[in-house]
Amino acid sequence: MKFNKITIVTISILVPAIVALLFVFTKSEGDLGPWVHKLPKLNVTVNSLTIIVLLLALAMIKNGKEKLHRNLMLLALGLGSLFLVSYLTYHANVPSTLYGDNNHDHILSAAEQLAAGSWRTVYLVILLLHILFAVLGLPLVLLALYHGINDNRQAHKKIVRFTYPVWMFIAVSGVIVYFLISPYY
Repeated sequence: MKFNKITIVTISILVPAIVALLFVFTKSEGDLGPWVHKLPKLNVTVNSLTIIVLLLALAMIKNGKEKLHRNLMLLALGLGSLFLVSYLTYHANVPSTLYGDNNHDHILSAAEQLAAGSWRTVYLVILLLHILFAVLGLPLVLLALYHGINDNRQAHKKIVRFTYPVWMFIAVSGVIVYFLISPYY
């Protein structure tokens, strides 16, 4: 498949649509075994590594080490792809976890909501921002990649000014979301 702007648009529409469908359809525990419940830990590890790789890539380009920068950015893209596969696998097989659902019945009672307090609101705000930035960030990352691999330096620099902080926010907020929701897994 040729990597062009049509591919970028297609991927940018399909990925959020697939993720949305996973949350619309009710699912029971899949037959993949207990390992599927370890995927959120893999996801937070991948997001944490992505943060480190993005910081290193920024340092490399600022020091004029373009080849190392390119390799680190390709690694970050690979980590993002690994995250996406792991995330989709998990959410295709495990019912969503509700923040505050202490008894794991997938229903948030008034008592559980009260016990979660304002932290539930904090979690939901960060989660919603994370989702919004992830949807907006995907085409930005793909466009930056497109311009980078086609050596369109001016276009690459222009889009990366927006893409880099968005991607960093996605990775950091993903780690925060994990640590906020993990007591309820």
